[in-house]
Amino acid sequence: MATPYHARNIVTAIPGPNSVELAEQHRRYVSAGVGQGKPVFARSASGATITDVDGNTFIDLASGIAVASVGNSAPEVVNAIQEEAAKLTHTNFATTPYAEYIEVCRLLSKHVPIDGPTKSVLVNSGAESVENAVKIARKYTGRSAIVVMENAFHGRTNLTMAMTMKSMPYKRGFGSFAPDVYRVPFSYPLRDEFGMDGVAAARHAIDSIEVQVGSDQVAAIIAEPIQGEGGFIVPAPGFLKTLSDWAHEHGIVYISDEVQAGFCRTGDWFACEHDGVRPDLVSMAKAMGGGMPIAAVTGRAEIMDAVQPGGIGGTYGGNPVACAAAVAAIRLMENHQLDKRALELECIARNTLSPLVEDVPAVAEIRGRGAMIGIEFVKGDSMEPNGDLVQRIAARTVQEGLIILTCGIHGNVIRLLPPLVISDAEYVEALSALKEIILEESNN
Repeated sequence: MATPYHARNIVTAIPGPNSVELAEQHRRYVSAGVGQGKPVFARSASGATITDVDGNTFIDLASGIAVASVGNSAPEVVNAIQEEAAKLTHTNFATTPYAEYIEVCRLLSKHVPIDGPTKSVLVNSGAESVENAVKIARKYTGRSAIVVMENAFHGRTNLTMAMTMKSMPYKRGFGSFAPDVYRVPFSYPLRDEFGMDGVAAARHAIDSIEVQVGSDQVAAIIAEPIQGEGGFIVPAPGFLKTLSDWAHEHGIVYISDEVQAGFCRTGDWFACEHDGVRPDLVSMAKAMGGGMPIAAVTGRAEIMDAVQPGGIGGTYGGNPVACAAAVAAIRLMENHQLDKRALELECIARNTLSPLVEDVPAVAEIRGRGAMIGIEFVKGDSMEPNGDLVQRIAARTVQEGLIILTCGIHGNVIRLLPPLVISDAEYVEALSALKEIILEESNN
């Protein structure tokens, strides 16, 4: 008889003794503001598994918040990093440029769903990419107002905190915030009055823009095509397209924040493609670097060129080692057609988890696209968010060899972001274990 396949291997109590010791050092030396989401400390990782300092192996359903899409420590990415680091670690691209930066921009131009010629700027993080997109839009339009969505998350800089909705833990005590940011309703089919009528939801948001600021004052509208931290909310069909079309009619730059959803995660290279949206600018990061810190803004050439030389960029933006990693990661996505793989992973997830909606009153919805799936929990037959249940489930998962994340304005959504290279066997094992934990905790 064949031995059943298991990717998980728990050999100590969780946390193990080495993780306990490191947790003490974490409390001693690391700011409490950083936090510690899991009680274990990683030692190594490969593909879709993480091994902690005590030798416990976990199936990774978080990908470092959608970063390790091509797998953790992918050999092609590691080799590219090693080779580039041996040649060039830093010059600053604006001081002494190098070919790797240009190659990343060329690959981005190949894949972004933007009409016409495009250009890019490389930066270090998702928040930087969003902030630079806003700067570029303001410069191009000569306007200052920025429109964001309810439930949005865009980062932790002063401007992106103003654009982010959730106060705790991201904003509380850090104000005052950047001005001229206006918030309008996002389509939330499970909860809003418009349901699956995305056009009506968009018209409602547009009315709010006109009332709050007026179309002639708006520099940019920015939206996540699937909201990340806000709860993996997929807008109703027609919402984003109606909003972006209206923006273009009024000379407003439309920015798609693809920091979490981009690079094959949802089954297309960029998630806005599902809705037929052709943005003016795209902000991106996370999976772009295969684990290295790199981000970008890519946009219509005439918009990107509106900025004076030296107006965007930075010391470390587009570091040559990070660029080499990004080139390797993007080529892995191309060669292995990871956009299509994301759709296969969606089928596995829905086949395993969809029965929970009928079987468990606390499960309100399974939603998402590709390998970006959210499970929203409520209290019984009501629609009151059930964050307490989600916290119990999350605590159980790490004990049983899974790494997952939660999200949602009320903390009542489990989000699944597996590496796109996870095997069918690993994903089925992880989802089956998660399903059992949900069933058990929902009955407690």
